[in-house]
Amino acid sequence: MTQYNIVTSTDEFTVVCEYESNYGRAKSYQTEAELEEAFINQLISQGYDYLPIKNEKDLIQNLRRQLERINNYTFTDSEWERFFKECIANPNEGIVEKTRKIQQDYIQVLKRDDGTTKNIYLLHKDNIHDNYLQVINQYEETEGRRKTRYDVTILVNGLPLVHIELKRRGAAIREAFNQIRRYQRDSFWASSGLFEYVQIFVISNGTHTKYYSNTTRDTHIREMSGDQTTKKTSNSFEFTSYWADANNKIIPDLMDFTKTFFAKHTLLSILTKYCVFTTDELLLVMRPYQIAATERILQRILIAYNYKKYGTIEAGGYIWHTTGSGKTLTSFKTAQLATKFDFIDKVLFVVDRKDLDYQTMKEYDRFQKGAANGNTSTKILQQQLEDPDSRIIITTIQKLDKFIKNNRKHDVYNKHVVFIFDECHRSQFGEMHNRIIKMFKKYYIFGFTGTPIFAANAPSGGNPLLKTTEQAFGDRLHTYTIVDAINDGNVLPFRIDFVDTLKAKDSIEDKEVAGIDKEKALGAPGRIQGIVSYVLDHFDQKTKRSSYYLHKGRRVAGFNSIFAADSIPMAMKYYTEFKKQIKERGRDLNIAIIYSYNPNEEEPDVLEDESFDTDKLDKTSRDFLEDAIADYNKMFKANYNASSEFENYYKDISRRMKNREIDLLIVVNMFLTGFDATTLNTLWVDKNLRQHGLIQAFSRTNRILNSVKTYGNIVCFRDLKEEVDKAIALFGDKEARSIVLLKTYEEYYNGYEEKGKYHPGYKEMIEELTTNYPLGQPIIGEKAQKDFIKRFGAILKLRNILSSFDDFEGNEILSERDFQDYQSIYLDLYQDYRKHKNADKEDITDDIVFEIELVKQVEVNIDYILMMVDKYRESNLKNKSILVDINKAIGSSTKLRNKRELIEEFIKRVNVNTDVQEDWKTFVNTQKEAELDNIIKEEKLKPEETRTFINNAFRDGVLKTTGIDIDKILPPMSRFGNKRANKKRTVIEKLTAFFEKYFDLI
Repeated sequence: MTQYNIVTSTDEFTVVCEYESNYGRAKSYQTEAELEEAFINQLISQGYDYLPIKNEKDLIQNLRRQLERINNYTFTDSEWERFFKECIANPNEGIVEKTRKIQQDYIQVLKRDDGTTKNIYLLHKDNIHDNYLQVINQYEETEGRRKTRYDVTILVNGLPLVHIELKRRGAAIREAFNQIRRYQRDSFWASSGLFEYVQIFVISNGTHTKYYSNTTRDTHIREMSGDQTTKKTSNSFEFTSYWADANNKIIPDLMDFTKTFFAKHTLLSILTKYCVFTTDELLLVMRPYQIAATERILQRILIAYNYKKYGTIEAGGYIWHTTGSGKTLTSFKTAQLATKFDFIDKVLFVVDRKDLDYQTMKEYDRFQKGAANGNTSTKILQQQLEDPDSRIIITTIQKLDKFIKNNRKHDVYNKHVVFIFDECHRSQFGEMHNRIIKMFKKYYIFGFTGTPIFAANAPSGGNPLLKTTEQAFGDRLHTYTIVDAINDGNVLPFRIDFVDTLKAKDSIEDKEVAGIDKEKALGAPGRIQGIVSYVLDHFDQKTKRSSYYLHKGRRVAGFNSIFAADSIPMAMKYYTEFKKQIKERGRDLNIAIIYSYNPNEEEPDVLEDESFDTDKLDKTSRDFLEDAIADYNKMFKANYNASSEFENYYKDISRRMKNREIDLLIVVNMFLTGFDATTLNTLWVDKNLRQHGLIQAFSRTNRILNSVKTYGNIVCFRDLKEEVDKAIALFGDKEARSIVLLKTYEEYYNGYEEKGKYHPGYKEMIEELTTNYPLGQPIIGEKAQKDFIKRFGAILKLRNILSSFDDFEGNEILSERDFQDYQSIYLDLYQDYRKHKNADKEDITDDIVFEIELVKQVEVNIDYILMMVDKYRESNLKNKSILVDINKAIGSSTKLRNKRELIEEFIKRVNVNTDVQEDWKTFVNTQKEAELDNIIKEEKLKPEETRTFINNAFRDGVLKTTGIDIDKILPPMSRFGNKRANKKRTVIEKLTAFFEKYFDLI
């Protein structure tokens, strides 16, 4: 009898396994219109129906026909009018509400003429090919702020869900991004607002094509309009994504992109399965590597079930996705889709630490409130395992192990359970792992890790059959390495300094004696004193303390750091020395320390996270920890200890590190794995690290935050060069070093060549700037202005990197005054752009970016100005060149420009007897109070509430213009008409100008 094997048991993959372009490239020039025509023809060949729709009337008629078609129902005219106005084009709904409608509330209720109701599907999510795809182009919107014409739009069941903006080959792709930005401002909301249903935007110049979600675009608009409440971390052009195949090979050309991303199955899968509308009301569109990994796991589950391979290693596998690539989102979507298989009873997301249990729960809740069930005890875990409604459960491996020990027999062991292990490079290879796979009979087991354990980096000892990730979890199902992530711009590269702190004695030849001598020298008081001194000398430089930005509603300066010590005794020595030197220097730095008992202390170079067990610490270490926690309690007005409250102490440190409230955290192993904080940019290392431990520790620093944070900063006080190269080769590839590590100072300063392309250095760029744009001569014409903005922006980027090199000091080439003059010109152009961006004329800067965050980090502050004023006073008000310097300094600063009038008025009052610091404070307070009084009277605001509102703004470093606080200060007036809205707008404008004028002056 012939036996037939199943070749595959899933639908086609969303992400193509491997893509080779067969697109024949024409040699002749291609216009934008020709590119658009070729794109539409390709879509038609892939089964899209083309419609010649150019106006809203035809768009609405088509929408009615398509909804009738997919719902197998014919609306009466009155039903359609009611359904359209109430459910589709409700004037009270915007982008957020319409996105929720597509992602979550896609079944709307129709009130029929006979009084009954009927469910109307906007989308079919279970059978995605029941949806109908159409393409339109050159659609005209005449009801917005100005007439606009959109390039290409994909209609799904008549609704515009994907919009494509094209620019000719050779134009900057950013032009298309900015074009969509203008559409949002001018017309997407116009008429019935149907274009606010767009979920995904695609931008292309033919050569490069990227995609992004509607909230990325929407939030970016609010950023550009100066809304300080928006999140700057993930909603700008930098967070647009390339599409790729399952091997992470980018598919940039529009024709190739169309064949893959716009394949009907792929596009519909992305829209219906691989978008997540978070509780923060942000739409996350999964990236190709996340989708590929999810589908590989789902396929493995199906095949294992069909072939009855469950309960074996063949029903599992692992995902190697580098640290920082969004593994939690991938695991969430995997868990969510796995529960849709009718044969799967439970999905258990297993983490290795109590705080990760809490973090993961918060992340899952962010993706979908209540989607997963967390537990605080083994008893609750048991209840969840017995509750058929608890489909996704998050638990620690320790709780799961305890459940197994307490329940040798249980029904759940015979159910189909999917296990997803987070950070599976950790301790899951031990006895707990064995007990889980021994007790559960129908398991499917998967691991996620950024640094797999291979034979080359497997620890010594333990079960020889359970040493590597593959032995524990099965085949590698998908890979996305640190090299892939850096190339895609999902994480940052590293910049490493090696600081030599030990000079070997030439007279010692005996290796054993030398080793003892070296170990003793590592802990020598003089060495520790020198390292602490180095850290404090370079702290502001490495952590960019002169750069200010908004983070979680607070204005903060620069980034924070972790100091990794080799052992608990060393950590204690460092904490003591840091406290001593910080006090001696009068520095205002918040430092903290955390450690606990580590059973693997005999292998200090193997990075294993400590437990929360402090009872086994020796008395000296325990007492020291108590004292350090007492320091912490005093600093933050808390009440933790080293016993019952130690776990909460850990969680509080985690929270405060993420909020940038702790400047430097001293650790031994804790926080070197599994901890993510975007504000962390520097790791100081006096510890032997290697292989996966090294990459894990370094990767704490390379999360993307803003344009100032361009790399993770690593400062090594031990010679780890060889281990760095080995680790990068193991977890990237042999050529990975040039991608993962930044260039040398010489290369950045003098230029370098890479892959046949020359990259000019700082020296050459300054020469070109001063030659092409000599100071004192105006920059005339749009082309010249664009060129200057690009050149100076590139210099700012390079200076941002070079400023962390000790060698750069004294080699800046431009004098401080000349640099200020160039920066003033740059800011003048920026102000002109801001002034005209809402005017009828086109922005001159569509295809360029102002590096304002980089300007802010090198600008002068009020202390510098007051010091100059004091010099002017000391010259008996005769040295007028100082006034010129003050004027230039103010002009080069984004913060001080709007304070110019105030500063100039104060200078007029200065005489030889002026106490500049004290008189300045008095002057500012008087002016501030008078100006606020004036605003309160003019706008008839509530005096007490307004002063409280403003004081809170100065305290937090940000004026909150959304929420109810601003409404509380307004005078009583009717909410009907536009009177109240106009009043609110005027008040916000005046208070914003007031806040910006007086903030940071005292």
